Amino acid sequence: MSSAAITQSAAGPEWSLPSRGRVGMGSLIAAESAIFTIFVVAYLFYVGKDVSGPSPKDVLEVPVFGTICLLSSSLTIHLAVRALRAAKIGAFGLWWFVTMALGAIFLIGTGREWHRLIYERGLTIDSNLFGTTYYSLVGLHAFHVTAGLAGILLVMVLTLVGKVQVEHSERVEVFSLYWHFVDVVWVIVFTVVYVIGR
Repeated sequence: MSSAAITQSAAGPEWSLPSRGRVGMGSLIAAESAIFTIFVVAYLFYVGKDVSGPSPKDVLEVPVFGTICLLSSSLTIHLAVRALRAAKIGAFGLWWFVTMALGAIFLIGTGREWHRLIYERGLTIDSNLFGTTYYSLVGLHAFHVTAGLAGILLVMVLTLVGKVQVEHSERVEVFSLYWHFVDVVWVIVFTVVYVIGR
Protein backbone atom coordinates (compact mmCIF):
# COMPACT_ATOMS: atom_id res chain seq x y z
CA MET A 1 0.00 0.00 0.00
CA SER A 2 1.38 3.39 -0.97
CA SER A 3 2.10 6.07 1.59
CA ALA A 4 -0.64 8.26 0.00
CA ALA A 5 -3.21 5.52 0.43
CA ILE A 6 -2.12 4.95 4.03
CA THR A 7 -2.42 8.68 4.73
CA GLN A 8 -5.91 8.82 3.15
CA SER A 9 -7.01 5.74 5.10
CA ALA A 10 -5.76 7.21 8.35
CA ALA A 11 -7.48 10.51 7.67
CA GLY A 12 -10.82 8.85 6.99
CA PRO A 13 -13.06 8.89 3.90
CA GLU A 14 -12.93 11.79 1.51
CA TRP A 15 -15.70 14.36 1.72
CA SER A 16 -16.75 17.25 -0.43
CA LEU A 17 -18.86 20.35 0.02
CA PRO A 18 -22.47 20.18 -1.20
CA SER A 19 -23.23 21.86 -4.51
CA ARG A 20 -24.23 25.50 -4.58
CA GLY A 21 -27.63 24.43 -5.87
CA ARG A 22 -28.27 22.21 -2.86
CA VAL A 23 -27.05 24.89 -0.45
CA GLY A 24 -29.25 27.49 -2.14
CA MET A 25 -32.31 25.26 -2.12
CA GLY A 26 -31.67 24.27 1.48
CA SER A 27 -31.48 27.94 2.46
CA LEU A 28 -34.69 28.70 0.58
CA ILE A 29 -36.52 25.81 2.23
CA ALA A 30 -35.29 26.90 5.68
CA ALA A 31 -36.54 30.45 5.12
CA GLU A 32 -39.87 29.27 3.72
CA SER A 33 -40.28 26.87 6.65
CA ALA A 34 -39.97 29.80 9.06
CA ILE A 35 -42.65 31.73 7.16
CA PHE A 36 -45.03 28.77 7.13
CA THR A 37 -44.44 28.24 10.85
CA ILE A 38 -45.63 31.78 11.55
CA PHE A 39 -48.81 31.26 9.53
CA VAL A 40 -49.52 27.88 11.12
CA VAL A 41 -49.09 29.28 14.63
CA ALA A 42 -51.36 32.22 13.77
CA TYR A 43 -54.04 29.86 12.49
CA LEU A 44 -53.90 27.68 15.60
CA PHE A 45 -53.93 30.72 17.87
CA TYR A 46 -56.98 32.37 16.30
CA VAL A 47 -59.13 29.43 15.22
CA GLY A 48 -62.19 29.05 17.42
CA LYS A 49 -61.96 32.60 18.77
CA ASP A 50 -64.52 34.07 16.39
CA VAL A 51 -67.66 35.62 17.81
CA SER A 52 -69.51 35.67 14.49
CA GLY A 53 -69.47 34.15 11.05
CA PRO A 54 -68.94 30.56 9.89
CA SER A 55 -66.57 28.26 11.74
CA PRO A 56 -64.34 25.54 10.26
CA LYS A 57 -66.71 22.72 11.15
CA ASP A 58 -69.56 24.57 9.44
CA VAL A 59 -67.94 25.11 6.04
CA LEU A 60 -64.83 22.99 5.50
CA GLU A 61 -64.83 19.73 3.57
CA VAL A 62 -61.76 17.50 3.77
CA PRO A 63 -59.95 17.55 0.39
CA VAL A 64 -59.06 13.86 0.33
CA PHE A 65 -58.71 13.46 -3.44
CA GLY A 66 -56.57 16.56 -3.88
CA THR A 67 -54.35 15.51 -0.98
CA ILE A 68 -53.81 12.07 -2.48
CA CYS A 69 -52.89 13.67 -5.82
CA LEU A 70 -50.40 16.10 -4.31
CA LEU A 71 -48.70 13.53 -2.08
CA SER A 72 -48.53 11.07 -4.98
CA SER A 73 -46.65 13.70 -6.97
CA SER A 74 -43.69 13.30 -4.60
CA LEU A 75 -43.39 9.71 -5.77
CA THR A 76 -43.73 10.59 -9.45
CA ILE A 77 -41.12 13.36 -9.29
CA HIS A 78 -38.76 10.95 -7.52
CA LEU A 79 -39.30 8.42 -10.30
CA ALA A 80 -38.68 11.17 -12.87
CA VAL A 81 -35.34 12.13 -11.30
CA ARG A 82 -34.30 8.49 -11.12
CA ALA A 83 -35.21 7.98 -14.79
CA LEU A 84 -33.17 11.03 -15.82
CA ARG A 85 -30.14 9.79 -13.88
CA ALA A 86 -30.45 6.52 -15.80
CA ALA A 87 -30.56 8.50 -19.08
CA LYS A 88 -34.16 7.39 -19.76
CA ILE A 89 -35.38 10.68 -21.17
CA GLY A 90 -38.72 9.30 -22.34
CA ALA A 91 -39.55 7.87 -18.91
CA PHE A 92 -38.39 11.09 -17.30
CA GLY A 93 -40.73 13.14 -19.47
CA LEU A 94 -43.64 10.84 -18.68
CA TRP A 95 -43.17 10.93 -14.91
CA TRP A 96 -42.50 14.67 -15.02
CA PHE A 97 -45.76 15.24 -16.89
CA VAL A 98 -47.67 13.07 -14.40
CA THR A 99 -46.19 15.16 -11.58
CA MET A 100 -47.36 18.34 -13.29
CA ALA A 101 -50.85 16.90 -13.84
CA LEU A 102 -51.18 15.80 -10.20
CA GLY A 103 -50.09 19.23 -8.96
CA ALA A 104 -52.53 20.93 -11.33
CA ILE A 105 -55.39 18.73 -10.11
CA PHE A 106 -54.60 19.72 -6.53
CA LEU A 107 -54.51 23.42 -7.43
CA ILE A 108 -57.80 23.19 -9.32
CA GLY A 109 -59.33 21.50 -6.28
CA THR A 110 -58.16 24.36 -4.08
CA GLY A 111 -59.73 26.86 -6.48
CA ARG A 112 -63.02 24.98 -6.47
CA GLU A 113 -62.98 24.82 -2.68
CA TRP A 114 -62.47 28.58 -2.45
CA HIS A 115 -65.27 29.20 -4.94
CA ARG A 116 -67.63 27.07 -2.84
CA LEU A 117 -66.58 28.75 0.41
CA ILE A 118 -66.96 32.27 -0.98
CA TYR A 119 -70.11 31.96 -3.10
CA GLU A 120 -72.00 29.19 -1.29
CA ARG A 121 -70.85 29.51 2.32
CA GLY A 122 -70.13 33.22 2.44
CA LEU A 123 -66.63 32.82 3.90
CA THR A 124 -64.27 35.53 2.67
CA ILE A 125 -60.90 36.66 3.93
CA ASP A 126 -62.54 39.43 5.98
CA SER A 127 -65.50 37.41 7.32
CA ASN A 128 -63.81 36.67 10.64
CA LEU A 129 -60.49 35.53 12.12
CA PHE A 130 -60.99 32.03 10.76
CA GLY A 131 -61.49 33.35 7.22
CA THR A 132 -58.42 35.57 7.46
CA THR A 133 -56.08 32.91 8.77
CA TYR A 134 -57.53 30.14 6.58
CA TYR A 135 -57.10 32.00 3.29
CA SER A 136 -53.69 33.29 4.37
CA LEU A 137 -52.32 29.84 5.25
CA VAL A 138 -53.92 27.82 2.46
CA GLY A 139 -53.29 30.65 0.01
CA LEU A 140 -49.61 30.76 0.91
CA HIS A 141 -49.33 27.05 0.19
CA ALA A 142 -51.29 27.41 -3.06
CA PHE A 143 -48.85 30.14 -4.12
CA HIS A 144 -45.93 27.77 -3.56
CA VAL A 145 -47.68 25.02 -5.52
CA THR A 146 -48.22 27.50 -8.36
CA ALA A 147 -44.55 28.51 -8.31
CA GLY A 148 -43.54 24.85 -8.31
CA LEU A 149 -45.83 24.09 -11.23
CA ALA A 150 -44.33 26.99 -13.19
CA GLY A 151 -40.89 25.45 -12.70
CA ILE A 152 -42.15 21.99 -13.63
CA LEU A 153 -43.80 23.39 -16.76
CA LEU A 154 -40.54 25.09 -17.79
CA VAL A 155 -38.59 21.85 -17.41
CA MET A 156 -41.34 20.02 -19.34
CA VAL A 157 -41.03 22.44 -22.24
CA LEU A 158 -37.24 22.13 -22.24
CA THR A 159 -37.62 18.35 -22.24
CA LEU A 160 -39.95 18.43 -25.22
CA VAL A 161 -37.44 20.48 -27.24
CA GLY A 162 -34.59 18.15 -26.30
CA LYS A 163 -32.74 20.47 -23.94
CA VAL A 164 -32.87 18.21 -20.86
CA GLN A 165 -30.25 15.48 -20.75
CA VAL A 166 -28.66 13.22 -18.15
CA GLU A 167 -26.04 15.87 -17.27
CA HIS A 168 -28.87 18.05 -15.97
CA SER A 169 -30.03 15.46 -13.44
CA GLU A 170 -28.35 17.25 -10.51
CA ARG A 171 -30.25 20.47 -11.22
CA VAL A 172 -33.53 18.63 -11.68
CA GLU A 173 -33.01 16.75 -8.43
CA VAL A 174 -32.31 19.99 -6.57
CA PHE A 175 -35.56 21.43 -7.91
CA SER A 176 -37.41 18.27 -6.85
CA LEU A 177 -36.41 19.05 -3.25
CA TYR A 178 -38.61 22.15 -3.44
CA TRP A 179 -41.56 20.06 -4.62
CA HIS A 180 -41.04 17.56 -1.80
CA PHE A 181 -41.00 20.52 0.60
CA VAL A 182 -44.32 21.76 -0.79
CA ASP A 183 -45.82 18.31 -0.22
CA VAL A 184 -44.49 18.05 3.34
CA VAL A 185 -45.90 21.49 4.14
CA TRP A 186 -49.30 20.36 2.86
CA VAL A 187 -49.27 17.45 5.31
CA ILE A 188 -48.83 20.01 8.11
CA VAL A 189 -51.43 22.41 6.69
CA PHE A 190 -53.90 19.57 6.13
CA THR A 191 -53.43 18.35 9.71
CA VAL A 192 -53.77 21.82 11.21
CA VAL A 193 -56.71 23.05 9.12
CA TYR A 194 -58.78 19.93 8.38
CA VAL A 195 -58.02 17.74 11.41
CA ILE A 196 -57.00 19.78 14.47
CA GLY A 197 -58.73 23.01 13.42
CA ARG A 198 -62.14 21.39 12.99
